Amino acid sequence: MPTTKLLLVDDEAAQRKMLAGYLSKHDFTVKEAGSGEEAVKLYPSFFSPVAVVDMKMPGMNGIELIGRLREINPFVQIIVLTAFGSVETAVEAMRVGAFHYQTKPVELEELLVNLRKASEQHRLVVEHRVLNDTVTERFGSGEIIGHSPAITKALELIHLAAPGDTTVLVTGASGTGKELAARAIHSLSPRKDGRFVAVNCAAMPENLLEAELFGHEKGAFTGAIRRKLGKFELADGGTIFLDEIGDMPTVMQAKLLRVLEERQIERLGAEDSVTLDVRVIAATNRDLEKLIEAGDFREDLYYRINVVSIRMPTLAEHPGDILLLAEKFLADFCTKLGKTISGFSPEAAGALTQYQWPGNVRELQNVIERAVVLARNDTIGIAELPGLHPGGDIHVETMEKLADVEKAHIRRILDQMGGNIGKSAEVLGIHRNTLRAKIKDYNL
Repeated sequence: MPTTKLLLVDDEAAQRKMLAGYLSKHDFTVKEAGSGEEAVKLYPSFFSPVAVVDMKMPGMNGIELIGRLREINPFVQIIVLTAFGSVETAVEAMRVGAFHYQTKPVELEELLVNLRKASEQHRLVVEHRVLNDTVTERFGSGEIIGHSPAITKALELIHLAAPGDTTVLVTGASGTGKELAARAIHSLSPRKDGRFVAVNCAAMPENLLEAELFGHEKGAFTGAIRRKLGKFELADGGTIFLDEIGDMPTVMQAKLLRVLEERQIERLGAEDSVTLDVRVIAATNRDLEKLIEAGDFREDLYYRINVVSIRMPTLAEHPGDILLLAEKFLADFCTKLGKTISGFSPEAAGALTQYQWPGNVRELQNVIERAVVLARNDTIGIAELPGLHPGGDIHVETMEKLADVEKAHIRRILDQMGGNIGKSAEVLGIHRNTLRAKIKDYNL
């Protein structure tokens, strides 16, 4: 179970050692500093979520130190130690950003309770930041649905991988639920109370991706008007999900490999490294081994992220789950849109099961949402499923390869959207950079 990092600042060595010894026995990793100046020097590389600061110290006092620490990390939660009766000082500390204060002599159990509250406050504050900054893709309620052998195998691997702390690579075509698998691993792991931070590696250019992952200092580049924490730091103690890692620029691949090996990151413009405790889950819809052969993906990084591999199957590989998923999405969207729809007509059910679903679960979800919006009756009929045509018996000799079906579907959508990448990606339910990669792969 990950411990919580704690900065302890007190000029009285005996009290500092006593507090450090006690807190180290209660799931805290303590870094000691004997002065405010020393604390400011070491904090950027330690970057703890909580700190205990003595108010009265030679040189930089507690009030000044609170301000300096919060400049470095605006989310840090600080408990101040003050002499008995110094209420005015404690109030001033709270005004400049302290989480709580405690009078001396220090009651150890009370301090432990306050620190756990401070740790929880830090988690909530950062989680709120993550929710505001990170746009994640979700399928309905976020559950992986299915009883087929293909889904059962994926679920078994998820449950086997979850308790450990190894790096996991989730593969599969677009829309198969790779992020759902990553979230399931996180929620079943000892890190479940930590944060799950998702990053789309294909969604931004190389220079922005580095700042997004590792953060930057004020003045690191034009427009960096304040320090920004990277996604790795926001995920400290939890899990970071690197989606579309196959589209990560090769220069960034080298930097990521170093982070995975050393468990440290360097913010852009910083002089010191920050040690982190983060589990990494990566995902891709591309063939990384082919990218390695082409020189577009580092082989050493591939083996580093591919410790445990989980493949999410396409809907074509588990067609028996299509109606199960469709009914789940129908219930979700009826609740969301305030409609009462009992199910699907036989014709609609046939169309759903016989369609190839090149966009997989994401495409199915979009189709059901549109059908619920269009529905005027208490069942979904074929009229609410434009573009899905039930066919006759399928013979092996007439079956098309899934890649050919996907290629034709993408070409049809591009034609309908006049070649507009953004609109086509929205209709397909994939990111525009993913669509560009497929256009390149299929020579469209």
